[in-house]
Amino acid sequence: MALQIFVRRALIAVAALFASAGGSAGEEFRIEEVPSVTAVAPARLKPRTIVFSDHRDDKLTDAGTGLIRFEDWGRGRPVQKQFLSLFPGYSEPTIRVSVHGIPKSYTEKLHMYVVEARFLIAKAPASVDLARFRRLETLEKIDPSIKHRRISAEQAAPQADPQSAHNRHPNRRWCEAPGSLCIESRYPLEGKLPVGIRLANKLEEGGKKISEFMEFQTEIRVLPPEDIDRAGLPKLTALETPVAGVLEQTIFSVNQVMQFGKLLAILQEHPSDPNRTVATVFMALAVETDVLERKKEFENVPVLRNLIPAQVLMGRSSFNSGNSISAGLPEYVRNRIRAIADLIEQ
Repeated sequence: MALQIFVRRALIAVAALFASAGGSAGEEFRIEEVPSVTAVAPARLKPRTIVFSDHRDDKLTDAGTGLIRFEDWGRGRPVQKQFLSLFPGYSEPTIRVSVHGIPKSYTEKLHMYVVEARFLIAKAPASVDLARFRRLETLEKIDPSIKHRRISAEQAAPQADPQSAHNRHPNRRWCEAPGSLCIESRYPLEGKLPVGIRLANKLEEGGKKISEFMEFQTEIRVLPPEDIDRAGLPKLTALETPVAGVLEQTIFSVNQVMQFGKLLAILQEHPSDPNRTVATVFMALAVETDVLERKKEFENVPVLRNLIPAQVLMGRSSFNSGNSISAGLPEYVRNRIRAIADLIEQ
């Protein structure tokens, strides 16, 4: 009897040990909001925790929208602008339009939503597989509601469409970089948004209609060693350890709302532990300012007062729903970075 009790207790202890280990491995990354991610030293990072900042309370940020004007971003954070713009030297595009049959040019003003995140990876830099992010099945794990298909350089909009010429890369064609994956993505807006858009389009007399889909083209690269700016990137991350790898995702064509997007995930050696990696992720989304200014036409229609674009984009509207883009940029970006962190650590 004593032997049976001993064996039973031993089995319970082993089962509890395995259950505890499994729960830890499967624990979701949590988000910890901080004023500045790059000010958080690696020694202060906690396991399975992403320190995160989208700078909505910064002095540079417009209080009404939670976004930063492009020119203020460039003056106040020139290193970010250098690495997170569509390409180095990018400026707000000049657009040609026809007004009463007369061609005119104007500058497309932009507001930036810029996010920083940092987390620990419990393995050495050499064992982190960034190449998986160049596979379609991996991308659909990050957000299953967005569907992707491969495209060639000839199908990239800035090459094929003269109206997108301002987003052409000055030194090469999009999708021609060695080892890159180019995709076209389609996301049907969810929840109440399609109904609100249909109503807004009915009330709109003339002008460009709002689409019920977000469609965008993206180039995804794992930078080869010769393309990594080993002197400049530590200035961006404020971490002076060798850069071990860089994942770059560039949205160079969007059907509405945005002009471009850029994601950089930078892997660096942990300063005191060769078996751990520090990942710093930056995301910059350039929102067209004239979208944010479409306020009065919605405020004057009671049923559309909650469809004001700035509120919808920042997730402050009753029309927001779900976990993807329809939830608003803050929720969408947090969920995406959490999914990326989980995939990197696997």
